[in-house]
Amino acid sequence: MNIAEIFSKGGFVMWPLLLLSILSLTVVIERVLFWWKILSRERETAGRVLEAAQRDWRSAGDLAKSATDQPIGRFLNAGLELKNQEPDVVQLAMEASAQEELAAMHKGDKILEAVIAIAPLLGLLGTVVGLINSLGSIRLGDLGTTATENVTLGISEALITTATGLIIAILSLAFYRVFQGLIAQQAKIFQKSGNELELLYRKTWSGQEVGRTTSRANSSAIAADAPSTTTEAAEPS
Repeated sequence: MNIAEIFSKGGFVMWPLLLLSILSLTVVIERVLFWWKILSRERETAGRVLEAAQRDWRSAGDLAKSATDQPIGRFLNAGLELKNQEPDVVQLAMEASAQEELAAMHKGDKILEAVIAIAPLLGLLGTVVGLINSLGSIRLGDLGTTATENVTLGISEALITTATGLIIAILSLAFYRVFQGLIAQQAKIFQKSGNELELLYRKTWSGQEVGRTTSRANSSAIAADAPSTTTEAAEPS
């Protein structure tokens, strides 16, 4: 039997199963292209931005801004685009960006989950309907005759929908688990890159804070010495 014959013998349930397979295939193709684009460039982008951040924050910011077509670029840019902010503010900005990017990576999950749940049930429904139609035509006097052979053939054809539903669900589940694994991997990359960038920023901020404290102390000392110097100059010789 070819595919057309199998489809026609499966009955009316094959049509909703066909729709589910099209939905699943559409999501899988879109997600494969999405992940292919990300995985081929993200490590290089993160490495370049973090390396530049060790030397010059402005260069690192420019690199991150030029890579905003990638999730890792938008994530790092969320922290680098803030100017002279406290480290806690930078951390919150990057955490918010990470949550937004990871949520976008779950696109299509609900469709795959629905296909995984519904396809086997539709297949089972088609088989039950086929069995009812086949067994309902048996009479006691037909046992051992050609009619019984036709019923047996009808039962085997009724199982087509169950097999089809299971195939659709299994393939959808396989891709779904792969995509979930990639999302978990992205969360680890975000965490590692974010921690490294935050550490570099905190070191820079600490150095700047020490410089500002020293400058204020010097200014206070100069201001404190100024009145005494003026008084000494005013005393008669």
